[in-house]
Amino acid sequence: MAYVPGAVLIAALVAGCSAGTEGDVSASDSKPGTLTTSAAPPGKYRTLPEACRAIPLSTLKDLLPGAAQLPEAQQDKVYEGTPAGTFDTDRRVGCRWTSDAPDASRSIAIDFERVVSYDPAVSDDDRAREVYAKKEDAADLPSASLAPDDADRETASPKSSPTGNEKAGAKSDGGTDGKKDATPDSSATGSADDAAGDATGDAEGDTADGGTAGSPAENLQPRVLDTLGDSAFLDDVLTRAGSTAQHRTVSVVFRTSNVIVTIEYTAQPALSTEAPDSKELQEKAQALGEKLVDTFSE
Repeated sequence: MAYVPGAVLIAALVAGCSAGTEGDVSASDSKPGTLTTSAAPPGKYRTLPEACRAIPLSTLKDLLPGAAQLPEAQQDKVYEGTPAGTFDTDRRVGCRWTSDAPDASRSIAIDFERVVSYDPAVSDDDRAREVYAKKEDAADLPSASLAPDDADRETASPKSSPTGNEKAGAKSDGGTDGKKDATPDSSATGSADDAAGDATGDAEGDTADGGTAGSPAENLQPRVLDTLGDSAFLDDVLTRAGSTAQHRTVSVVFRTSNVIVTIEYTAQPALSTEAPDSKELQEKAQALGEKLVDTFSE
């Protein structure tokens, strides 16, 4: 009779051990340290376009008008472009086109960078935002809170801004700043000049910032662009070394998802007395940026 309860007790112990084992597995699975988290989503783009074929021939001819003056064989070489050196064409590619004509030289360069985040907690897009933000900070754009004249003065010294030097010259020749400095003891000639200046201002409108009568001033300063890709900015630098010709480079940088595109459009007239047209270069660089954005959206 004692044997039967013992067998029952052994069976109960075995059942209890089995139940305890399952409970331990379940408990270990529920520990916070074993929970898996999903990685940040990858970027939208996995490849990059072929840089030297990214710009249509008709656009290249417009960007490099001097190439039409070259012999046909040289034209073909110009339009072919020179690819930038790269170790990984899935991560970065670029190309440059240069036209050296008798009256001026121009070049256009593009760079495509596909940003990849190696941190599973940071998405490719977020990492691309960080890379783009550093580029924009490095450009040292004028503060949007500054008045146009203040922006001119801020950028004219370090960057030789596209319109700052011209405006400064206009003021020193008898612009509005001269009128503010006028005193009650000014000569009759000075008064006549002031009156003439006022009359001209009333007739033509305020054109100190490059605008026309009856229209807002056109902004040619380095600035953020609101309608190009996810984020974009434009930089404009005019330089001159010694007696050499003036050299202007307009840069347009934009981000679309995890790809950052940089455009550099440069012009240098043969004559040192000529300055490249800022408005023309900016318009063409922005138009090229819009074409390149469209290629990514296709």
